[in-house]
Amino acid sequence: MTTHVTVTDEAVASLRETADPRLQELLSGLIRHLHAFALETRLTQAEWEQAIRFLTETGQACTDTRQEFILLSDVLGLSMLVETINGDREAGATESTVLGPFHMTESPVRELGANIDLVGGGEPCVVSGRIVSGNGTPLPGALLDVWQADGNGFYDVQRPDVQPAGNGRGLFTTDAEGRFWFRTCVPSPYPIPTDGPVGDLLRATGRHPYRPAHIHFIASAEGHAPVTTHIFVAGSDYLDSDAVFAVKQSLVEDFTPTDDPSLAREFGIENPFRHAQFDLVLEQRS
Repeated sequence: MTTHVTVTDEAVASLRETADPRLQELLSGLIRHLHAFALETRLTQAEWEQAIRFLTETGQACTDTRQEFILLSDVLGLSMLVETINGDREAGATESTVLGPFHMTESPVRELGANIDLVGGGEPCVVSGRIVSGNGTPLPGALLDVWQADGNGFYDVQRPDVQPAGNGRGLFTTDAEGRFWFRTCVPSPYPIPTDGPVGDLLRATGRHPYRPAHIHFIASAEGHAPVTTHIFVAGSDYLDSDAVFAVKQSLVEDFTPTDDPSLAREFGIENPFRHAQFDLVLEQRS
């Protein structure tokens, strides 16, 4: 006869015929930790039912352009924990951070130097640098996938009636010296979406929804491990209280004001503007 003492072992034992050993390990661990949580907190029937409703509403909030479950994972710190567990890299390699919930569409292929800010309104800037191997060797033909919010803190998929598809996004290929450069607007801090179950959770726990200013990148090259990362704007609000716990000090960069006419000519932009310059360092696969 099943009791609260025996049910955990019985549920784990029910998985003994699982063909995939890793699946059996994951489900066994999940059962044990969930049961331990229920016992530790003396979970009530009403609380369990409320949790089921919350998860159901989270699923219902997901669309082709919105991933509420990733957002939930982000605000609980789970996304960052999984990234950190799997993100060990050789010394000097660019650190990774969370993917976030807005890498929902393919970035349009763009030429180096293109402007990904199609709506304007933000402070103009140029982002430039190189993609290199761990020993400093430039990586020509490397791919750089970029996405960011507009000057008002919204991604294109959030406001398709205001932003054209692909605004703030671009897929670039480095030149023969591993270099990349593109024009955009200086990112600003913005709140994650709060009109769904995750927003209700933040309000219930007294947490703010804001992220510091940043641009997302995925850099990849043949023979190297790809890296998913951000570049955060130095001095931005919320660097010390990111709603999704994703800030790493090595990823904070200066967006330096400049009115250098030679730089303006080089990048095809009018003065004044801001310039962020850095290398993305990929770890070579063994």
